[in-house]
Amino acid sequence: MSSEPLPALESIGQPAIRIEGVSKCYPVYDRPFDRLRQFVTPRLARALGHAPKQYFREYWALQKMSCEIRRGEQIGIVGRNGAGKSTLLQIVCGTLAPTTGQVSVNGRIAALLELGAGFNPEFTGRENVVLNAGILGLTAQEIDERMDAILAFADIGDFVEQPVKTYSSGMYLRLAFAVAINVTPDILVVDEALSVGDEAFQRKCFARIRSIREGGGTILFVSHSAGTVADVCDRAMLLDRGELLALGNTRSVLARYHKLLYAPAAKVQEVREWILKTPLDSTIADVSSDRPVSTAPVEIVDESNGADWLDEGMPSAAAVVYPELGAHIGAPWVETPGGRIVNVLAPGREYIYRYSVHFDQSAVGVRFGMMVKTVTGVELGGAASAAFGDGVPLVKAGSNVSVRFRFRCVFAPGTYFMNAGIVGLTGEIENFLARKVDVLMIRVGADSRRLATGLVDLDVRPEFEFDE
Repeated sequence: MSSEPLPALESIGQPAIRIEGVSKCYPVYDRPFDRLRQFVTPRLARALGHAPKQYFREYWALQKMSCEIRRGEQIGIVGRNGAGKSTLLQIVCGTLAPTTGQVSVNGRIAALLELGAGFNPEFTGRENVVLNAGILGLTAQEIDERMDAILAFADIGDFVEQPVKTYSSGMYLRLAFAVAINVTPDILVVDEALSVGDEAFQRKCFARIRSIREGGGTILFVSHSAGTVADVCDRAMLLDRGELLALGNTRSVLARYHKLLYAPAAKVQEVREWILKTPLDSTIADVSSDRPVSTAPVEIVDESNGADWLDEGMPSAAAVVYPELGAHIGAPWVETPGGRIVNVLAPGREYIYRYSVHFDQSAVGVRFGMMVKTVTGVELGGAASAAFGDGVPLVKAGSNVSVRFRFRCVFAPGTYFMNAGIVGLTGEIENFLARKVDVLMIRVGADSRRLATGLVDLDVRPEFEFDE
């Protein structure tokens, strides 16, 4: 990309990050002895008035990169291995100096660039919280005030008093992320670190990332998971061989990333040139392959074979309970039509999502609802008990209600979270009387016969015939 001044972008005040003509060059030595020759020989040559000889090859990790990131944006950075993603983040964070160009950062920055970076392995978790939080700019008083919140988010129990050299990678992540998000950063940088955590902790992290962004914070998010980038990012940038190939609409950038990722080696340069010269609003052919399609019907698994079951060790650690306004929701659960409680579901089966409600106060225009979300917070689907204006006219104080939503499991194998909510009318305005977000975690088991692609099975029935 050109290092010329950028055209003005629509932004709120000053940009959070402005990158102007940034390049980064590393010397690559073929032999260890060449490093010593490079250190000594050029100095002697210059002293004798000769042109110095270079004993290394130049590797440009970044080349003349220029872009602007607005306040409050969540930017996904994608690219093949060696594209320059981590180098860019290190320069933005100030832990690496550019060879040419400059970066302007407006606000406090917190980063998860490498798991456990900045931790002293001999210190306890609590001592490392104090150390890291101080490095990120908190005063001793602020650290003391936020210590309980940091430890509660990390949720590693008594291990917080043990040396971090005894921690698992997941515990490292929990503690590092808890510190980073509790310093209230203006800019949060995450480099693939969340891939280490379990699903429940990832959900909690994505919820906190979203709250930082909604509060005006800016997020730089590096991930090899295109689906995650598509779910959570406003814009995306595609890097390759140190160049910024594309920056803009997330799905358009990801389509180009996939085209580059799956291109044969002989076609990579051609694809790179096409990406550089083709506007992002141009359509792009899907990367796909011909595959045989079976027309045999998918057999529904019998309930007695144990395909769906209850995993006692799968609570939702990401639940958020909203203030109650005269109603209380009990703990929700999922059961089979036969009444067996489960949280591991079989694709294609029918289930019932249930919760009980107690009304402390009378309410009018009452509607009950549910929602299913992905780990990253994308709303896959839900339902309400009635349309707006058609709710229960009056529910008296002291009433107990059992709520049921029958649904078919149409989701791809993976982990999901479920919400429960009740709304009522105050005049003509509808308000939540009670709401629990991410209150129940469920898991959908694998099905080797699944023909559907994507997150939801649309019950597509493929047909084809050969022309004579």
